[in-house]
Amino acid sequence: MIDRHSSYRPDNTMRELIRDNNLLLMTISRFDIAFGFGDSTVAEACAANGCDTATFLAVCNFLSGREHESYRISLPSLMAYLKRAHSSFVEMSLPKIRHKIIEAINYSETNEVSFLLIKFFDDYVAEVHEHLDNENDMVFRYVERLLEGEADDGFEISRFSVDHDHMGSQLNELKDIFIYHYSQRGNFLLSSVLFDIINLEKDLMSHFEVENHLFVPEVEKLEAEVKRTSGETAQPQKERDERIDTLGEREKEIISCVAKGMSNKEIADALCLSVHTVATHRKNISAKLEIHSTAGLTIFAILHRLVDLNDLKV
Repeated sequence: MIDRHSSYRPDNTMRELIRDNNLLLMTISRFDIAFGFGDSTVAEACAANGCDTATFLAVCNFLSGREHESYRISLPSLMAYLKRAHSSFVEMSLPKIRHKIIEAINYSETNEVSFLLIKFFDDYVAEVHEHLDNENDMVFRYVERLLEGEADDGFEISRFSVDHDHMGSQLNELKDIFIYHYSQRGNFLLSSVLFDIINLEKDLMSHFEVENHLFVPEVEKLEAEVKRTSGETAQPQKERDERIDTLGEREKEIISCVAKGMSNKEIADALCLSVHTVATHRKNISAKLEIHSTAGLTIFAILHRLVDLNDLKV
């Protein structure tokens, strides 16, 4: 039993999370975690499915109204989750609702209104496709370039957050038309459609809240780090080499581990060091490089080939 005042933790079982909030089943799927995990803990299930545990817990805690800020977010992992959510909306939820609307409407009684309702829904679907395609093609690719250390003067995530809309208002309007203005007996199928519309509206709102409150702030941090690091690495080659030369081999190994999303304890276990020694190394590294965040060290590691982008956790 999870205390309602505490956060979900890595040592909680997946079963406990689902019992506490069964809506997290969708979240589990969108992190590409296979069901059948039995009594595995969150950490065990995430490790078995190549999922970043901290990012998974940050999202689950946020969606459940629990404290989430203590969990470090991996942007590649969060983007993979958001992309799968996009696919779920356009490939499953929206087509399913359209099919059920067509089945539920009685065309013989109100032909003109029926076709207008279908057109209303199809226009909405087209808007959703355009919105999500823009995120996939512009926003996510922009962040992928940032993760590679490439600054972009033509776009900032603040532009995305200002124009960001959860697109639930049109669904709410369609729902109201059915409830208050569309008269038809035998409403069992129609009630099922309305239930799906209500659930999709909630799902979309939750999705956009994750983007606004978890994704955008992390991208803003990354933007600042990339711009600062890009400015520093634009200096002559001699100075860039000197920065690397100030680091010992052990310090380079630790930077590489940090970039891969490993905790101090995981680094200590991998390098056969004590956690205290790892913490001391990280303090010395931050002092030498004047970089004090995980995102900054990740960018530094990529730019100086201490880690490959493919090794980052997703």
